[in-house]
Amino acid sequence: MTAHQDDSMLGRARVADSPELTAYYGELADLEAGALWTVANKIEPWYPQPLSVPVLWRYAELRPLVRKALDLVKADDAGRRVVMLVNPGRRDVSAAAGLLYTGLQIMGPGESMTAHRHQAAALRFVHEGTGAWTIVDGEKLSVGPGDFAITPNGTWHEHGNEGEDEPVIWQDGLDIPLVNALDAGFYEVHPDLYQQPRPIRNESVLAYGANLLPYGADKWTRPYSPLLAWPWEPTYQALRNLAKTTEGSPYDGVIMEYTNPVTGGSVMPTMGAHMQLLLPGQATKAHRHTGSVVYTVAKGRGASVIAGQRFEWTKGDIFCVPSWAWHEHANLDASDDACLFSFNDFPVMRSLGFHREEAYPDNDGHQPTG
Repeated sequence: MTAHQDDSMLGRARVADSPELTAYYGELADLEAGALWTVANKIEPWYPQPLSVPVLWRYAELRPLVRKALDLVKADDAGRRVVMLVNPGRRDVSAAAGLLYTGLQIMGPGESMTAHRHQAAALRFVHEGTGAWTIVDGEKLSVGPGDFAITPNGTWHEHGNEGEDEPVIWQDGLDIPLVNALDAGFYEVHPDLYQQPRPIRNESVLAYGANLLPYGADKWTRPYSPLLAWPWEPTYQALRNLAKTTEGSPYDGVIMEYTNPVTGGSVMPTMGAHMQLLLPGQATKAHRHTGSVVYTVAKGRGASVIAGQRFEWTKGDIFCVPSWAWHEHANLDASDDACLFSFNDFPVMRSLGFHREEAYPDNDGHQPTG
């Protein structure tokens, strides 16, 4: 360990305390000021020092508690009946990793929520239940297991379950901690409480979901995707088709990004999303990057090594990779695919010029595990 690295761990420059300096610091504090050199290496580290730690949330353990909330809390009273997943290192901002929030929302048969909008952008990934719907700025979308949908910031939205027999559980992902870190949060309830949906359901999927741009697409000027939902079946088929043509990334397998069909960029300005496929028995190499990622197991079973810790996962499980943490994935099934849905803050990292990525240099690209 170098002297600079040692100093960075102490969080201060190499200035020895003295009675005169201690008194000086007190004089500065009285004026709500301070000496930069006492915190310089803490606030400007040599490399990212995330507070988030790797965590795996097991769906089989969470699911009974999520369902229990149906009988304990009324949806209208709670606003949104959600069990949030909180990283031990980010409890201060209720984040799952970095400045990303996630939680499991449950809606009982026949339930619906009132319409609202907020500064935070949101996305949904459906775990179970077949009656889920959401209305985003007047477009009613039907979503089922494995489907992905977005609620861009500032859009009016409401949710419900039109099924008669079973609850719906979907995963929310939002940039709430980022919005709050920037002191930019707003929240409004719709003046009519509910939106009047347009007559064509899944309108954006019909218009933009066939890999062809419709006439007039060039008139779309909003900073998020006009396509608001991506069904599971064509997504999985797209991965299977891609797997016939390429081995994909050595670090992520066969991976595809959900994109804005007009620009080809991420679906929203602050959050991106991917689906990746690991072929039977496939193991990736380790890499790391700036930007935090929250993963959800969409199919299969496997294991990931994150910052030297091994986590085994199965369908429905959720885990996170903090920024700049080494990570790699493996499909533990020798006869079937594994698929990982993920969302991230990469659009922010790229927009600000913060993106950096590197491969693990030793041990044939694999981390040792403790």
